[in-house]
Amino acid sequence: MMNQSGPSYEGPLELASARSKFNLLPFSEADFTKDGPRADAEYRDLGLDQATNGRIGAKHIRALKPFDQETGWHWHDMTGHFVYILKGWISFRYEGVADLVTVHIGGCLSQPAGVPHNVVARSDDLELIEINLPAQFGTFDLSSISQQEQKAATK
Repeated sequence: MMNQSGPSYEGPLELASARSKFNLLPFSEADFTKDGPRADAEYRDLGLDQATNGRIGAKHIRALKPFDQETGWHWHDMTGHFVYILKGWISFRYEGVADLVTVHIGGCLSQPAGVPHNVVARSDDLELIEINLPAQFGTFDLSSISQQEQKAATK
């Protein structure tokens, strides 16, 4: 436990005044659904949206079938985007990053929030935890805009 020079708020707090809600979600109580952006994966909400009043979202995501095409260049309207790989691997391209970025089992990636990216490959057994700030966000496809607009948007 790190000890700062002092707390950022007056504490300790009673449970009723906690800065986030108590929330325990056993594996058996949250089903995987197809309620997500990709047809080749399923999603399990981990309940952080409700526990943090929408400040943080978290999903357990796993592949359902082989990866057959890149996601295309897109960006998410969020302030934080983190991925932890439980099984398999995933590869990304990012605007402003020259090399292919591949994250393997046990790896944790802080994606640059708001930066255009493209998922270019993944293992057929991929399983990951994705954490985002805020819980609800927009995703915007860059293929629907012109090359000139895309360059301007990604600078």
